[in-house]
Amino acid sequence: MTIKIGTSGYSFPDWKRTIYPAKLQPKNYLAYYQQDLGFDCVEINSTYYSLVSPKKMEGMAKKTRGNFEFTVKGYRGFTHDPFDFRKGSGRPSFAAAFEDVEKYKFSIQSLRDSGKLGAVLLQFPPFFLPATETRKYLLELKEKFAGIPLVIEFRNRAWAGQANPQTAGLEGNTFDFLRKNELGYCIADEPPLPLLMPFVNEVTSDTAYLRLHGRNMNWFKVSAGERYNYLYSDDELTKFIPEIEKMSGNSQKAYIFFNNCHIGFAARNAQRMKELLGLGVKNTLF
Repeated sequence: MTIKIGTSGYSFPDWKRTIYPAKLQPKNYLAYYQQDLGFDCVEINSTYYSLVSPKKMEGMAKKTRGNFEFTVKGYRGFTHDPFDFRKGSGRPSFAAAFEDVEKYKFSIQSLRDSGKLGAVLLQFPPFFLPATETRKYLLELKEKFAGIPLVIEFRNRAWAGQANPQTAGLEGNTFDFLRKNELGYCIADEPPLPLLMPFVNEVTSDTAYLRLHGRNMNWFKVSAGERYNYLYSDDELTKFIPEIEKMSGNSQKAYIFFNNCHIGFAARNAQRMKELLGLGVKNTLF
């Protein structure tokens, strides 16, 4: 059982002077993130917005040492766009989405080859609802990503089973389905708002995964960047200790990522969480 703690991304303009020294060049951020801040994993989110070049991914792998690992967020072309009916006729077909899967796999192959790929995170949008079609789509993605650990993050609480007419006729609940098919579940801590997923500590594969987004109650009223303007208190972090112990006890490896990246809050909270769990820190930020 292994626990790895890091942040959702490592290169942000507002981390300069708050996390990174003013004179540190962006090309050296990742090495500093590992060697000076003491993190042994990072979640890459830029892969959601575009298909990153294989050369760039290879470069990131080469900048890290030892047992450092990457988890990589799936491209929106196969997690969001095929289900976004706002696009009308511009909505890509599943066939087009699966073509993007192949391009995506090619782009991250260097991480696999180096043994540094921990998992691929597939975050689905609020309009991705539980139904026969969406479950089938998840199984098709599993087949396309054969040999790569997948972790699924839902953004609609219908998947948690509350008052959900869409699940009528579906066999088993969400977590039974994921467990049966060896798909990992991303536990999310986020504001307790009506649409968002509640905190459900379920482990459905060998990989346990927790993302801490912060608890900004203005989630739907502010910009994407401001949404993650939240610093967890020590009291809040301490309450996660039994939850993390539970999830790590039910898995072979547990990843904990802080996504409250506003002005470096994620790095501060991640270091503090490591200390509270007795995992050791260096050059403390808190």
